Amino acid sequence: MPAVARAILHALQLADEDLRTWCGSLSDAEMNARPAGAAPVAYHIRHLGRSLDRLLTYAEGRSLNEEQMSRLGTELDPGATRDELFAELTTALADGASRVRALAKANLNLEEARVVGKKRLPTTVGGLLVHVADHTQRHVGQAITTAKTVVANR
Repeated sequence: MPAVARAILHALQLADEDLRTWCGSLSDAEMNARPAGAAPVAYHIRHLGRSLDRLLTYAEGRSLNEEQMSRLGTELDPGATRDELFAELTTALADGASRVRALAKANLNLEEARVVGKKRLPTTVGGLLVHVADHTQRHVGQAITTAKTVVANR
């Protein structure tokens, strides 16, 4: 398996571990809290899983479908429960890992051109795969920071 695929799989595993460690004990209300107007932990968990799906769709050379577009607009919706969020995260990470493995087995050229979004912004398979890991870890960090702020305000 290429090193980039191993790195992404490791990033996804760490994301799961870190989110469960730092956010797993938050109440439903705390998951949706917006300290100082910051995006809630619930948003970061939803966005992490759903953006992983979108980025891998582009890496696979496909466009987003209607369901993916529709879910994009609901990531900040209030009222998420901890159990729902972690169930969605578990599914997204497992699906993402499976798709990364499939891309690695396909032995794609990392420099192969891809496009992103309605504007069809140019990138490459490798660029998208690196962004998967980077973007995932960014939102894990934001979720943890928000969780720590919420806990400090108890």
